[in-house]
Amino acid sequence: MYHERGMRQPQIAKQLHISQPRVSRLLKRAVDLGIVRTTVIAPRGVYAELEEQIEQAYGLTEVIVADTDDHADEGHVMRALGSAAAVYLETTLMGGERIGVSSWSSTILATVEAMHPRPTPVADQVVQMLGGVGNVTAQTQATRITGRLAALTGAQAVYLPAPGLLASGDMRQMFVTDPNIEPVLRACDDLTMALVGVGSIEPSPLLRESGNAFAESELPGLRSAGAVGDVCMRFFDASGVHIESAFDERVLGIDPATLMRVPRRVAVAGGLRKSNAIRAAVRGGWVNVLITDLQVARSLLD
Repeated sequence: MYHERGMRQPQIAKQLHISQPRVSRLLKRAVDLGIVRTTVIAPRGVYAELEEQIEQAYGLTEVIVADTDDHADEGHVMRALGSAAAVYLETTLMGGERIGVSSWSSTILATVEAMHPRPTPVADQVVQMLGGVGNVTAQTQATRITGRLAALTGAQAVYLPAPGLLASGDMRQMFVTDPNIEPVLRACDDLTMALVGVGSIEPSPLLRESGNAFAESELPGLRSAGAVGDVCMRFFDASGVHIESAFDERVLGIDPATLMRVPRRVAVAGGLRKSNAIRAAVRGGWVNVLITDLQVARSLLD
């Protein structure tokens, strides 16, 4: 009544037949329990000129620069990106969307944790685009991303109950014909939006903990092929060109061609260590909406 309907505390007290001090205590209790959270976002438009320059330079539909107060701390950047992406989704999801979401992205996890529930459904489906089975603790986070986003948007959650990276291409072939897996991969064909992170050549902590990361012995091969980053574990070089390899054949998830056909491809990614990967991702057209931090935004125009 207070936060969603904008009612004043005396009105609430009168309608519920309780005292105003009790209303105040209940509201404070809601904050203590985490039912109500405050998200602070820098006013949209502060970096409008910088955003427009990046859009024009890379042919992007939209760029949102999160205000990080020039902090380079990864935790601070992550929270700022999550908050900015949450506001973007809350204001642009209008209904009937079929959203694909990446499983092993810390920035996407930060996004769903910063979002508020929509009063009416704004999406039909939230589809897991990359296998989410792995280490028990990390798998909980991957499942949380899909389930939480579905709950927040009033959508049906469609899970991909399989590892994101398999031991061999033959094993992947067995999975894609499984009656529980094949419909999920087919659901990726009709997405209206993809929500992804951008990975550097080094796996993120969440991906590494998941058990889905590639082995250290595979790093030299990816580097020699020119890989600088990935989206949904599909690697690309500095120009954003997809690198096809034996590793690629082991990934269970959306394929590059299908991803490129999604009308709105939103990347939530930042941190200077990922600047080369982010630059390559926008050069290659892997994403057409970019939500990033101020330092990366400036580096994209250097």
